Amino acid sequence: MNNKKVVFITGAAGGIGKETALRFAEEGYVLALSDINAAALQKVSVEIQEQFGTECLVLAGDLGDFGFLKNCIDETVKNWGRIDVLVNNAAWRTLQSMRNMELEDWEKTLRICLTVPAFLSKWAAAVMEQTGHGGVIINVSSVMSERPSGMASGYIAAKGGLESLTRELAVTYGRSGIRVVSVCPGYVETSLSNDYEASDGENISTRLINDLTAFIPLNRGGAPREIAEAIFWLSSESASYITGTSLVIDGGFKPNFSKYSSKKLQFPNEF
Repeated sequence: MNNKKVVFITGAAGGIGKETALRFAEEGYVLALSDINAAALQKVSVEIQEQFGTECLVLAGDLGDFGFLKNCIDETVKNWGRIDVLVNNAAWRTLQSMRNMELEDWEKTLRICLTVPAFLSKWAAAVMEQTGHGGVIINVSSVMSERPSGMASGYIAAKGGLESLTRELAVTYGRSGIRVVSVCPGYVETSLSNDYEASDGENISTRLINDLTAFIPLNRGGAPREIAEAIFWLSSESASYITGTSLVIDGGFKPNFSKYSSKKLQFPNEF
């Protein structure tokens, strides 16, 4: 059996997933990486191997296909005989309010953002229990699970479910030494933050991001690397007594009530 620790990361071709893969590679993990974008995923694998000499198992395909999904676990175990950390990072969503939500889009969003993490966790946890090493499951949720926008009903419902699932799995698998934690990023500078369009097709992402940043005490969006650092820390022995909870990583956005421009109106010399 492989003696190095193994991390399996979904949505690893870019953004938070890619940075998480790089972070684990720095620490000597071997990696199983999955994404639907085969070319981008292969590029990440080559980059990691060139930088760190780390073994990477590239698993390109649609996680919504449960045959492929189960095969990802099987191939990881076939290669290394263990899974120590699972990072459920892959996501999919459409920008639709419930008024215009189509059933097909709703079901695909819940499948990718909630059902896939649930069953990957089930299968990975079974491996962890069988090998007896314990393990860690990290679910990448969103601050939107508690701060909805009214513009992504399926996504917000799925992330709310993922938060509940995190707590449920922590209770289910805790006695096997398996910790389950979620991270809840706020605005992070990824491709999912730059696809907002007006009704006429104009990309209005910059305007919306500026509006959002006006609420963030740290006055900026997060970098994918910052989320990756938190994910790695939560999976490490430094966080060995943390399970069944969520870590919000949003620059202070969630508890803030008003824009800083409004604060300045009231207290011009303080903000």
